Amino acid sequence: MKTKIVGIASLCVLGFTGVQPVCAEQGIDLGNGWLFSGDIRAGWVSYDYSNPSGASSVNKGHKDSEGFYIVPKLSIQTPVLGGFYAKITGAAATDFGINNPEKESRNFVFAPTDLKSYAILQEAFLAFDSSDKAHRALIGRNEIVTPMIEKDDWYMLADSFEVLTYSNRSFEDILLTGGYFHKMAGVWDSGANGTEFHSMSDTSFVASEDKERAGDKGVGYVGAQFDNTMHNAQLWGYHAPDLYNILFAQYDFDHTLSSGFDYNFGAQFIHFKETGELADHDTTNIDHSMYSLRFDGSFGNGFGFATGATKYSNGEGQGATLGAWGGFPYFANGMIFHFFETGSLRNAASFKVQGSYDFSKIGVENLNMNVRYTHFALDSDYSIASSGEPQDAMNLLGFQVAYSCMENISMSVKYEYQDTDGEPNSQAIRLIGGYTF
Repeated sequence: MKTKIVGIASLCVLGFTGVQPVCAEQGIDLGNGWLFSGDIRAGWVSYDYSNPSGASSVNKGHKDSEGFYIVPKLSIQTPVLGGFYAKITGAAATDFGINNPEKESRNFVFAPTDLKSYAILQEAFLAFDSSDKAHRALIGRNEIVTPMIEKDDWYMLADSFEVLTYSNRSFEDILLTGGYFHKMAGVWDSGANGTEFHSMSDTSFVASEDKERAGDKGVGYVGAQFDNTMHNAQLWGYHAPDLYNILFAQYDFDHTLSSGFDYNFGAQFIHFKETGELADHDTTNIDHSMYSLRFDGSFGNGFGFATGATKYSNGEGQGATLGAWGGFPYFANGMIFHFFETGSLRNAASFKVQGSYDFSKIGVENLNMNVRYTHFALDSDYSIASSGEPQDAMNLLGFQVAYSCMENISMSVKYEYQDTDGEPNSQAIRLIGGYTF
């Protein structure tokens, strides 16, 4: 659902949607197999919640925010010896003191409780990749990708995880994988101070009392995926002790017609269920499912479209689970931003339609545009505005333009407008540029 429009170093991936130990291909060769790479981003962001004072009765108390930031990320990767290699990445975020702290509370770059520049050891891992690519393993800090826990690298700085992971591709078209997430950092998706690494339980979105009862625990996972270019089926399970379990299942059918029309049909099921200490208490209740369909396509003339529909079950816990730990695989829950102020998605339904155009078809290379509309049909028995008014609907309109040049420079503009029952209209804009080497 998210288009990665800020330039990032290319990666040696598995060829699947799943786990991806890194092995960078882009960077400066320092000789003898050592590689130095970087990703420098600059961006101006503005969130207008029609709430300049941060009043609790307006848009969940979110305060109007804006600011300009620079986020550098530099990496050194070792030579590959017997299939083993290591990588260290340092990252930082700063505004050089030029922003107004009164307008930075919800810009998702600094920690909201400590609006200061910071630096972080973003990656530090040891990885193994067998010569036949059948076995891959990694331990340490890494910007990993799985369906429900991932780096979510489409803004200023990706999420990073302290993780142990193993993947097996010994069988044709099949990926088998499993591992354990220990800690997480990431201002955009962490339920704790995202500028530091905290346990997965602490970075969840459950109530603080449930975090304390769970203690500093991680999340274990297993996954299996079949992909033969036309059929892609995957099944993943996640276990967060004393919090909740996640079951993720998805099937995609991809095909290209002789006319040059490419299309994808997808079906998805996700279930969240409380377990352990969280299930034994009523502070946070989690037991809900999502059922989704999509149909996307692109034409040879540069035009494309994407559609999706999702039904949310009548169980509780959407606010404590959706988007936690950076996972946003949803077909029709997506906006240009992870930006919505509905009271609840319990028993709701959402519908998405998106149009896109690739300007290379008229001679302008590396320029793309997307326009997206998403409608949420809310259940007013559960979705209540900050003012106390029941909510029946939320509508979002998003627009983005992305351009890249010279293979390592990128620029993007993203805009979203939101109209939600019982709340003032909101809008947001991001202007982001990136340079990679």
